Amino acid sequence: MAKTNPGRFFEDYRLGETIGHAVPRTISGGERALYHALYPARHALASSDEFARACGLPAAPMDDLITFHTVFGKTVPDISLNAVANLGYAEGRFLTPVHAGDTLRSESTVIGLKQNSNGKSGVVYVRTTGRNQNDEKVLEYVRWVMVRKGDLEAPAPETVLPDLAEAVSASDLAIPEGLDFTGYDFALAGEPHRWGDYDVGEQIDHVDGVTIEEAEHMMATRLWQNTAKVHFDATFRPDGQRLIYGGHVISLARALSFNGLANAQLIVGLNAGAHANPCFAGDTVKAWSEVLDKAETSAPGVGAIRLRLVAMKGGAPFRLKGDNGKYLPEVLLDLDYWALMPV
Repeated sequence: MAKTNPGRFFEDYRLGETIGHAVPRTISGGERALYHALYPARHALASSDEFARACGLPAAPMDDLITFHTVFGKTVPDISLNAVANLGYAEGRFLTPVHAGDTLRSESTVIGLKQNSNGKSGVVYVRTTGRNQNDEKVLEYVRWVMVRKGDLEAPAPETVLPDLAEAVSASDLAIPEGLDFTGYDFALAGEPHRWGDYDVGEQIDHVDGVTIEEAEHMMATRLWQNTAKVHFDATFRPDGQRLIYGGHVISLARALSFNGLANAQLIVGLNAGAHANPCFAGDTVKAWSEVLDKAETSAPGVGAIRLRLVAMKGGAPFRLKGDNGKYLPEVLLDLDYWALMPV
């Protein structure tokens, strides 16, 4: 009897099944230190216990994307080990802040299936939930991924496409208990720009860039225990290159957005996302943002801002798609998210 796991192929998924993912993980300050070493991340709320306490929280929470990467990484052996590409995200909500000492685990439910016309692969839609040691939900999101077929003769399943919301409603955003920005220290945060200073439609060039090194992206992928073969095995792709984990690009772009959005302190919603083109070691990532919407919240001094975050390799900012409606070749990431900011 074989004891190794070749991973699931497209024909192995069943609509409605729930998959509990292995290996829970206790988060420590080590993840924070490594995260800040891998990315130029410096948002004050996730960097300083004292700053966080002044904002009504018991201590600095982990960067929201540490939570995302950890929950996501648990799912890879069951969802995307044999993936061709991770295609998109929707209906993401960060529900409970994660602190050092919390233990996270994940489960996913298959909510959609569609075989591709070439008969060699298909798209699997899953809703993933991350929970802490108290069984509290810390994160939930939908993602869809293209997965190879293991048996090309396996019959195609009935096509079921989930009906996904265009965006998370501002009224459904979870505000961390106690969060209060009325005494917010803009000098310590690094920029004076508050929620009221941003206009819907405004675009921000984040100016800075980061060249991706092979060693850094491999360390990041291992840190999040992401075992997808396309990230590790240079023989797995015809071009002999290891594909950069899309989450690595998300974190780089989010960190770069500090220059212009230093006060967008917490990510609370993930409305949509697309990894538009592949990214490889040696690419230099730059980022720009567009303000899509704004909303008031019930928390004192706290506003919600909806942002489009675009990562690109070369090219001019504020260009996303060509005349044919397709992403330009230099665009790596198109991410639509909600963040919390002092009003």
